[in-house]
Amino acid sequence: MSSQRPYHHGDLRRALVAEALEVIASDGPNAVSLRALARRAGVSHAAPAHHFGDRAGLLTVIAVDGYRRLADELDRATDLRDLGGRYVAFALAHPAHFQVMFRPELLDADDAELVAARAATRERLARGVAASQAHEPEVGTLAAWSLAHGLATLLLTGNLPTLEGRDPREVFHAVSHHPLLRLAPGEGADAPG
Repeated sequence: MSSQRPYHHGDLRRALVAEALEVIASDGPNAVSLRALARRAGVSHAAPAHHFGDRAGLLTVIAVDGYRRLADELDRATDLRDLGGRYVAFALAHPAHFQVMFRPELLDADDAELVAARAATRERLARGVAASQAHEPEVGTLAAWSLAHGLATLLLTGNLPTLEGRDPREVFHAVSHHPLLRLAPGEGADAPG
């Protein structure tokens, strides 16, 4: 964790976001304070408020960035299992973003960029599920999202120590192939045989 790096020039907004991401990664989103970020960056306590308005504004900027990055990652998926694996890998590669994205009580829910970024990410998830399932795509999207989000959260919170260090995409692939799950048509216990 950095401590009071004086800000000299450049993009203060970006520098404050970077400082906030460090705080979130080490201490969680509840530890973010605009005043403390100003102190860390070596600027006046009013500077962060000028860029973000308040704490919710800053965290909303981080969530928007996270949703956009996640949507870009999901666009690279080749199939449903790859989509889920990429979701889990994103969470582990960007834990600070991930912690903020799914904490609506910390965000400005009416922010137009946040609404658009969430919608774009949901659309990519839904599109990936729809490509693999002919019926009930909304339920399929919820099932796939729940599996990926649950696995990502369990890994991020240290609840699966035996899986630490393994490639998150491979872990998701293995979990999604378990006989209890049927993520693709024709697989699982009910498949015609």
